[in-house]
Amino acid sequence: MIGQVTDPVAEAGAVRQPVLEALSTREEWSILVRRCIGGDSSAWAELVRSQHRRVYGLCYRFTGNAADAEDITQELFLKLYTNLKSFDLNRGSLPVWITTMTRNLLVDNYRRNKNLRATGSLDEGWESGGDEDGRTPLIDRMEAQGRNQFEMAAHRELEEMVQEALAEVSPDLREAVILRDLEDMDYREIAEVLKIPEGTVKSRISRGRAELARLLERNKRQVM
Repeated sequence: MIGQVTDPVAEAGAVRQPVLEALSTREEWSILVRRCIGGDSSAWAELVRSQHRRVYGLCYRFTGNAADAEDITQELFLKLYTNLKSFDLNRGSLPVWITTMTRNLLVDNYRRNKNLRATGSLDEGWESGGDEDGRTPLIDRMEAQGRNQFEMAAHRELEEMVQEALAEVSPDLREAVILRDLEDMDYREIAEVLKIPEGTVKSRISRGRAELARLLERNKRQVM
């Protein structure tokens, strides 16, 4: 599809590299996609760089395993490379489409992994409802500027505690909390990715936050 690039992720050199330039408008995405389809390997590298960190973060937050997250991220970009021609920018957001593809791969990985506790299928829904919640992402609340070494160590410890607690949250609730509080997606986008009503999205986020808070409090007491 895109010239002679045989390993699109390796070609991009995309190993947790920061985004060089934000792609914010549909027109910008459209231009980039057309360049990729036209065989521009530098455009593909730019696309991978712009999304790799987010995709890897989503995979890691859900699986809790760096190797699994890297494997799924690699699989995602290979799938994206193969299917990019099929995406219609006039019908949706490319980042949301990528998130949907990532979520589908996570579902497949979850089903293959028989060691995960059976807390419910990722495709099973909850009753709709739930109250409106705040907009501040969890990751923003966790981060602070100008940390000294002690603060950085405390921050890493907090991140590890959150990740450990997330691994115990039931999968349906976990993915909703991750998409909202860590990926900062809005309700409409999450509903599109999960293929559920917005009311169900809000309910899952509310339940997930409550479960996560309970687990964090329990783990905190155990440490103390």
